[in-house]
Amino acid sequence: MPQFRPKYITFDCYGTLTNFQMAEAARDIYGAGLDEQAMLRFIRIFAAYRLDEILGAWKPYAEVVHNAVERTCRKTGVPFKPEDAKAIYERVPTWGPHADVPAGLAKVAEKIPLVILSNASNDQIMHNVAKLGAPFHAVYTAQQANAYKPRFQAFEYMFDMLGCGPEDVMHCSSSFRYDLMSAYDLGIKNKVWVNRGHEPPNPYYEYVEIKDISGLPGVLGL
Repeated sequence: MPQFRPKYITFDCYGTLTNFQMAEAARDIYGAGLDEQAMLRFIRIFAAYRLDEILGAWKPYAEVVHNAVERTCRKTGVPFKPEDAKAIYERVPTWGPHADVPAGLAKVAEKIPLVILSNASNDQIMHNVAKLGAPFHAVYTAQQANAYKPRFQAFEYMFDMLGCGPEDVMHCSSSFRYDLMSAYDLGIKNKVWVNRGHEPPNPYYEYVEIKDISGLPGVLGL
């Protein structure tokens, strides 16, 4: 990627900046009743159902989590309790950043406005953003956009609110399925993949790879 100075750097939040701990939450609730192989299967299926739950019309994230837990329990033969799904959902605002995030973000924020586009509810996200240690120009949620990523509507809402287009931003995410595939299809040329081990690399989508946010200033020549 040639050195590019975007109008905005746009970020996925959960997983990329915030340490996304759905697997840990599920393990805390269900781990005592499952052996390790069964627990890993449960975590994998839970992740798949969370993605499936957001591909249609918008619904509250509490409902997304509830449905994903219920479907996972049904598929794996684990007893489902609504209070367990609620407990997992209520953990989200308590999650803090990956250790590399505050310093890396703070350095970039001195030069370029930072924006979050998150698959979050309005009542969750600012608790997590407050822990990131850097100022944000704007924070947009799936609830505001009335659509979750990877749906284009979420990105288009962000562009409309910022008054810019795909050519004006650099989008940064740890996920191809939620972010970078849609960013590619929408014409965002400047993309950064934070390789946190969630997904394998896929060079087709034309990105710069960094291992964590400490590498982002270097991408920008800062």
